[in-house]
Amino acid sequence: MSLIVTNKLNKKYTKYITIFFEDKVSVCPHIPEESKNFIKNAIIKENFNGKMGEIFKISYPEKDDIIDIIYIGAGKKESFNKIEYRNSLFKSLSSLKGEKGELSVFSPSKTLNDANIVAEVLENINYSFDKYRAVKNESLKLELFTEELQNIDETLNICQAANYAKDLVNEQAEIMTPENLSLISKEQGEKCGFEVEILEEDRIKDLKMNAFLSVGRGAKNKPHLIVMRYFGDKESDYVYGLVGKGITFDTGGLCLKGRDTMGAMKDDMGGAATTIAAMMAIAKNRLKKNVIAVIPACENSIGPNSYRPSDIVESMSGKFIEITNTDAEGRVILADALTYIIQKEKISEVVDIATLTGAISVSLGTTITGVFTNKLEMFKKLDENSKKWGEAFWNMPIADEHRSLLKTDIADIKNSAGVSTAGACTGAAFLENFVEGKPWMHLDIGGTVFSGSDKEFLRKGATGVAVKSLYEYIKN
Repeated sequence: MSLIVTNKLNKKYTKYITIFFEDKVSVCPHIPEESKNFIKNAIIKENFNGKMGEIFKISYPEKDDIIDIIYIGAGKKESFNKIEYRNSLFKSLSSLKGEKGELSVFSPSKTLNDANIVAEVLENINYSFDKYRAVKNESLKLELFTEELQNIDETLNICQAANYAKDLVNEQAEIMTPENLSLISKEQGEKCGFEVEILEEDRIKDLKMNAFLSVGRGAKNKPHLIVMRYFGDKESDYVYGLVGKGITFDTGGLCLKGRDTMGAMKDDMGGAATTIAAMMAIAKNRLKKNVIAVIPACENSIGPNSYRPSDIVESMSGKFIEITNTDAEGRVILADALTYIIQKEKISEVVDIATLTGAISVSLGTTITGVFTNKLEMFKKLDENSKKWGEAFWNMPIADEHRSLLKTDIADIKNSAGVSTAGACTGAAFLENFVEGKPWMHLDIGGTVFSGSDKEFLRKGATGVAVKSLYEYIKN
């Protein structure tokens, strides 16, 4: 474990990390009396005041050892913001990665001595997808001294689940096939405590999920429908539904992607990764909620049997879809997955999570997830609960203008508007046709599933987006 929370300083530490509010700086109480004046004078000389992100390091001799003291500033107490503090602590503690010896963390302020914040920070610092590296990632390990012991199990389960989502997205598509994604779901269900049912091609055909099957029919790796069920409240009839887009690799199909964009398409199962991870956190923390999740998993590949532009496919709902763009495949498989979870699993509300469009990043950038809903209260609840974790969401519109762009003379609806504007909105407008009036929320994580560079609280690579916020949304 990266973090141990203790109320006893029962061993010798080689490094003491102490966190102070601005202008509240004092000598760390764990330092021997004979060294306190030396440290106090050094603080004054270096003009360390505890400003947000400020770091001051000093060493002093203790018998035959050299002990390091690291002071970290947390800014003004009266303007304390948990997320700003977390992000600053992430940056400060990241600089200590690779440090050897026994490290102790302490703050005289209960607000700053929050074990759950430190736990989240450490899980993020220590995450690295190093499976294919000869030199593995070195973890930063700390002991947090606090007068009152704090339980960090819930936070650790959530953060570790989010990191697992990152692993799934970072993995190469050669490994992350629909079948292997199914096996992973089954394995996590057994570990965490939720039921998993896998429907293979024949059963998917029996359900008349022809839209889903059409997308996957050009690939060697066959489609799988993953159904995960967790019942934490047998006395309640209310069931949350989650649907995660599981395109394990997207070539664009016959409407082939360019080489500059196709390489990133292992992340097109990011919605599935978020869904699996959310179920892991919910089950491990034994939430008193009922949740059913569905993942349509397949590849959008090129082959002699690939679906074509101009094809018309009958969805599970009975609606006919004209295929105008094989690279707008995510909404096609989600159409059947939404119908399945609503008709067969009898959920009370449904949230789908999908890397649906690149257009959403044109609107909102790469740190804000676009949300579309037919029930504004769902967005408000998500937005409020996401603040705990510092994830950003923005409510987006579905207007009649967007709906009209999907009209066609030869089917009930077409899968792509064929225009260069409002791509995220028309994608959501398509999905709206398959929710049968159920309370529904669509998270377009196309811009936020993967980061091309290090961000304030994220490393380059998969982000584990929305896992923590969805957990909080369902919990509350």
